[in-house]
Amino acid sequence: MHELFHPIFDNSEEKAALQQLIIALGSSGQHYFLRNDILHTFSQYCQQAQKPTYFYYSSSVGKLIQYTHEIVLAEDSTWFVVRPRIASQEVWRLTSDLAQFDSMPIDAFLDVSDRLVNAYEPNILEIDLSSFYEASPSISDPRNIGQGLAFLNRYLCSQIEADPQYWVELVYLALRGLQYDGINLMIGDAIPSGIHLAKQIQTAIKFLSSLPPEEPYAKFYIELQKLGFEPGWGNTAQRIMETITLLDKLIDSPQPAVLEAFVARVPAVFRVVLVSIHGWVAQEDVMGRDETLGQVIYVLEQARSLENKLQQEIKLAGLEVLGIQPHVIILTRLIPNCEGTYCNLRLEKLHNTENAWILRVPFGEFNPEITNNWISKFEIWPYLETFALDAEKQLLAQFQGKPNLIIGNYSDGNLVAFLLARRLKVTHCNIAHSLEKPKNLFSNLYWQNSEEKYHFSVQFTADLITMNAADFIITSSYQEIFGTPESVGQYESYKFFTMPHLYHVVDGIDLFNPKFNMVPPGVNEQVFFPYSQTADRDPNLSKHVHDLLFHRQDSQIFGYLDQPQKPPIFAVAPITSIKNLTGLAECFGKSQELQAHSNLILLTSKLNIDESTNPEEAREIEKLHNIINHYQLNGHIRWLGLRLPNQEVGEAYRLVADYRGIYIHFARYEAFGRSILEAMISGLPTFATKFGGSLEILEDKNNGFRINPTDLEGTAEKLLAFFQECDTHPEHWQEVSQWMSQRIHQKYNWQLHTSQLLALTKIYSFWNFIRPESSEARVRYMESLFHLIYKPRAEQILAKHMSCH
Repeated sequence: MHELFHPIFDNSEEKAALQQLIIALGSSGQHYFLRNDILHTFSQYCQQAQKPTYFYYSSSVGKLIQYTHEIVLAEDSTWFVVRPRIASQEVWRLTSDLAQFDSMPIDAFLDVSDRLVNAYEPNILEIDLSSFYEASPSISDPRNIGQGLAFLNRYLCSQIEADPQYWVELVYLALRGLQYDGINLMIGDAIPSGIHLAKQIQTAIKFLSSLPPEEPYAKFYIELQKLGFEPGWGNTAQRIMETITLLDKLIDSPQPAVLEAFVARVPAVFRVVLVSIHGWVAQEDVMGRDETLGQVIYVLEQARSLENKLQQEIKLAGLEVLGIQPHVIILTRLIPNCEGTYCNLRLEKLHNTENAWILRVPFGEFNPEITNNWISKFEIWPYLETFALDAEKQLLAQFQGKPNLIIGNYSDGNLVAFLLARRLKVTHCNIAHSLEKPKNLFSNLYWQNSEEKYHFSVQFTADLITMNAADFIITSSYQEIFGTPESVGQYESYKFFTMPHLYHVVDGIDLFNPKFNMVPPGVNEQVFFPYSQTADRDPNLSKHVHDLLFHRQDSQIFGYLDQPQKPPIFAVAPITSIKNLTGLAECFGKSQELQAHSNLILLTSKLNIDESTNPEEAREIEKLHNIINHYQLNGHIRWLGLRLPNQEVGEAYRLVADYRGIYIHFARYEAFGRSILEAMISGLPTFATKFGGSLEILEDKNNGFRINPTDLEGTAEKLLAFFQECDTHPEHWQEVSQWMSQRIHQKYNWQLHTSQLLALTKIYSFWNFIRPESSEARVRYMESLFHLIYKPRAEQILAKHMSCH
């Protein structure tokens, strides 16, 4: 690394440029700078100094600046956080005389950062988790991060090949341990060892070969049991033959594809818990609040898909003869003051399932004035440990046994999942959905300034605990893990950081550990489907939604359209600063040409300031009204402040497509973007922010549909260019529409998601079986952090709540 930038200090021009950059940054009066500020300042210097373009990009100092993600100006030196490649950050210190440029340890950088906020402590707690991952297999190529299942399959196959006899015994023990409520599955007492299993496989294959392929398992199960094979191999002679043959191949010649195919058939998952705490989790009238809507939809659809997939697996495994049924539970909180919803109902069956339920458990009665009501995700922390204990009892009673898998959703749900999984000793899957730390710049460094409102010290600690304790982590996109060459990933932001006066994280997560897996969600294709499927569209629903979008005058609808026939620019989002609808309105307002070509239609849940539930929301609503007035957009804009049912939202996408419109997701940052999937599968050409996971959804080779929400003029030009291309070549809109719809249908579907999720559960459960010591020490350390840091800080929030009420 030093050699790459060493020429800077041998070149007077480059050395002078670096010195001028540091001076320019220092003149701002700040000490801490992120990549955008650094690049902007360097670009200004190059322009003022009339440097050629190559100097900005290709000189040694230019390369240093391109790789630098943070700069800290200390009294006697300048500190650089350099990221030469994804998932790899280094700290370098440059002396004030530019004489030395040295690699520095992380803890030294964290000390310097603390001094910036006058919070240096020589004996602060240091959290370094690197030693807990040293014995684990590690992914070497950054391009394979997020493909943990494929990596583990290859790794396990290499281990089996290296010592087949030892691994045959391990596979035997794992299969021998499979049970359902005390009933042995797959292997019974008649097979006492792995060696005996290998022999019996040949006997079983010979027996099965004599049967008709479609012979039902119920007609010959007694013969198989005599050989030592219990239910679970299949429901027909052919299916059982295929499964046993896969195991035979795995023992004889281990291949990753064979291992994956065999593990997919092993009946090891019957009961699943999905933990989603802070949202309003229900199916009717309320489906989350603005801050939780996407998560609630995700969990509901995932639960339905899981239950359906498990029903299929149990049938194919031949376990119907035992009367086994899958059982899926969404665990959430019961809210007594439920505002007319079903959130005060303890048990609610999921529509279109046989045995999937919402189980609601109330928060402990610390203070009914608080716990009987909905509580913000930032205030929920004191109640989670007691909730987990209460939920454990109800889950065991509801299941009449232990679950096989617990999935946490968001920071609070993951903490409850961690506590439950630890007590019940079952597999724990972590799904963050969104990590608050990377969304809120400097939130760790200045955590004390916002502690009373956001309690980030508790949340970031919970994140650190759960991501390390989880058996595996699911992300919707690769960006969530390691970002892009230009931006740090959500999980990567936990690699090292300081929370002054609380602790230093020197090494907080191993991004190269195979626990990370990219498994994107699907979209409900019964609700969201292409506009061209006219036979599936309800004419009455279409007429109703068309009236809402284009004509109806209502207290919850603002604006009218002078020319409703123009193609709409459509956006669906809650009113928050991060979703940036105000930026979109300003982008539209500034472009007269865009207004001439199109209308802007916004679908939000609120329209008026008196409907807002927090100051930020009120500010955004007021700002949006002011922008509309300032640019005189009435006649060009419709703003619907309505919470529409999913069926109406789906038809809204299709109606916009009927008008040859487009969809736009203008967020400043988006971890994934559920509405992007919905719009694309509906056949809407979709433009989305380039900051976050939408990069992968679009897979846009020429960047034509990726937008920079900070570049209003550039975005307007890009939208206008698309409309003009469609005017010139009408088939262009159709081609884009079909491509986007097919991409979502093929890659982002719940069937694929669920298959991968269950495969992950089985392979990581097997991994924990054969290597329990590799995770036990790490999880014990997480328990220590829970009791040492999390719990005392959560108790402080509780004390505040009690004193306020």
